[in-house]
Order: sequence, then C-alpha cells, then structure tokens
Amino acid sequence: MNHLSKLYPLPETFYQKPTIELAKSLLGCMLVKHTEDGVTSGIIVETEGYLGAKDRAAHGFRNRRTKRTEIMFGEPGYAYTHVMHTHCLINVVSGTKGEPESVLIRALEPYSGIELMLKRRPVSKFQNLTSGPGKLTQAMGITMQDYGRSFTEPGLFIAKANKLPDISIGTRIGIDNSGEAKDYPYRFWVTGNKFVSK
Repeated sequence: MNHLSKLYPLPETFYQKPTIELAKSLLGCMLVKHTEDGVTSGIIVETEGYLGAKDRAAHGFRNRRTKRTEIMFGEPGYAYTHVMHTHCLINVVSGTKGEPESVLIRALEPYSGIELMLKRRPVSKFQNLTSGPGKLTQAMGITMQDYGRSFTEPGLFIAKANKLPDISIGTRIGIDNSGEAKDYPYRFWVTGNKFVSK
C-alpha cells in the first residue's frame, strides 16, 4: 500500500472553481475510499457537470431545496450521494455556496484494491468493473452513508492527478426528459480510456 500512502487529499481551494472547470479538472485525479474491508482507489476517467438552478437535468433545478439536495447548497468539495434505480451515485458538490451545483463521477479506472472491488462486484469482463456511476460505487463500497463527507479528509478523498489527460467532450447520458439540457456539452472523459461508460 506504499503507493497509497503517498496520496493526499486535495485542498479546499481545488474545488473553488466553476463547475464545468472542476468537472474537467477531476479527470485523472484519484478517488480513494477506506472501509473496514480495505482500501480501494481508481483514476477518475469520466465526469458530468450539473449547473443547479438553471439546469433542467440537475437535482437543484430552480433551487429545489430538499433533504436530499441540502448538501449542494453548502460549500464545494463535499460528497453528494443519491440513489437512482437502486444504485448509489456519487457527486462532488461544486460552484459557490447557495448555488446547488455538482459534478457526477461517472467512471473510474481501477487502481488499487482490485481484488476487493471484484469481490463486491464480480464481473466477467474487467472493463465493466467501474465503467459507470453505479458500478464504481458498488466496487468501492461507497454508500448513502458517505453523504455530506468532505473530500479533503481521510476515509473518502480525491488526490491529485499524476498527469493531465486528453479530454473529450459530449452530452450527458440518461437525461432525455430534460428539454434543452439534454444537449448541453457537460460530459467529459479521458479520450480513449476503456473504462469510460458506454
């Protein structure tokens, strides 16, 4: 685990940038999760930005403030987890305080703790292990109990990217009923990475 001992949570200042810029900046960074079973980590290879009040596809559209979305109205750099189709998804709270914006982590390239990931999520094709937002949370043991956790503290954190990747841009996935928002180019991925969701 020596390679993980050299990983440190990114500071609060990393998250203090516009949501779309953050969505790009997260690519290549390392998501790390500690559980009683062990530590898993993966390189973030796909993200989607959601621009809150003015984005019909966002949970915070029209400043919709509920128990579920409350964390998004706070400071950036916290975990917003929510359940969709029985799967827990993880987002990074972004934007400025009072603006319910977030970045969905859509896919990871497994890095460490892979045996534990495969135990939690047995797959016949390795590239399906973390190639989607519900897949990666299952493999890493991320649950609704992670709601509201700071990404700047041990346990669940994001570490600096080793290198800046080539980035591709497109429209977001699975939001067909969101009017013009379905055409916004707010999805970003590491060009050519096999773990990007299909």
